[in-house]
Amino acid sequence: MQTRSPRRLPLQRYVAGVLGGDRMVLARAITVVESTLPSDGELAARLLDALLPHTGHALRVGITGVPGVGKSTFIDALGMHLIRDRGENLAVLSVDPSSAISGGSILGDKTRMERLAVEERAFIRPSPAQGHLGGVARRTRETMLLCEAAGYCNILVETVGVGQSETAVRSMTDFFLLLMLSGAGDELQGMKRGIIEMLDGMAINKADGDNQPKAERARAEYAGALHLFPASADGWTPRVLTCSSTGGTGIAEIWRMVLAHRELLEGNGFLARLRNLQALQWMNELTALGLEELFRRNRAVGERLPLLRDQVHRGRVTPFAASRELLALFQRQPAIEESPTDDESPASDESPANDESPASEKSRKETL
Repeated sequence: MQTRSPRRLPLQRYVAGVLGGDRMVLARAITVVESTLPSDGELAARLLDALLPHTGHALRVGITGVPGVGKSTFIDALGMHLIRDRGENLAVLSVDPSSAISGGSILGDKTRMERLAVEERAFIRPSPAQGHLGGVARRTRETMLLCEAAGYCNILVETVGVGQSETAVRSMTDFFLLLMLSGAGDELQGMKRGIIEMLDGMAINKADGDNQPKAERARAEYAGALHLFPASADGWTPRVLTCSSTGGTGIAEIWRMVLAHRELLEGNGFLARLRNLQALQWMNELTALGLEELFRRNRAVGERLPLLRDQVHRGRVTPFAASRELLALFQRQPAIEESPTDDESPASDESPANDESPASEKSRKETL
């Protein structure tokens, strides 16, 4: 039995609501952008085109770290500093890993942001990674722009976790912060070169109580290691600080570091160059996503794919030969979009009452 298609607002309702800071309309607009329904693709494109002139003013910060480092608790403390001490607002885009078996996500980051979750000037949007590499969700970049258009001057992007491929957040933020722990063995052993080359700052979290001396030693070790890397072309030298998310110490110093970085890049013109580079990367990403969708909706590919999957599974055809055959089919026959299947159609309408409802590099320093 085919389920109902979700109700959508007229384009102008979305545009006016987002620009007016309506949190419910913003949540519904993000749902449209995150949607995989073909019918939402055109609406999402028109919405982004209309809102793009109202974006670009926010300070974008990507936050990653090893598992258990306390990213969500840190963001809760940092967010409260921005709201209570600086009188600003912020949007938090958190990404949870999706199960490789069921495809589901727990989306528990919001529960660890207890204070931010009840703040009127904070907007929290958890999203499932859904297998998308780079530590972010498939449409994190577009969601960030919607939040900027809604008037949020600080955008914090929390990644799934630190890893070799989880660096896409660098291609959409101005400042890349790495959270680390002390006393977890050889501190330098856990440093992945690709991530270290891209970071703008590092914070040793949980620097409180008996752990404070260990955190200070770790800070000194990391700071010494960072000096071994080539200098950044933008003139910024990454700094290493310590903090305690639960105690609140060091949080203000970390944000002053972020602001100092922003001031430097605005002054020497590297911020504009960075944003231009990110726009090109976004274009390449959208092109790749569009080609993938066209490939999956190609009728000839769809008819041949089940048999080839079975043959590859049985070892009768090599993956290389199967992929070449599918690509040849795709090149010969134009893609034909079909109506969404029952699996693609959501089971229910959007839930505007819940603005946190989830929808079902290269190194910049080297490039610049």
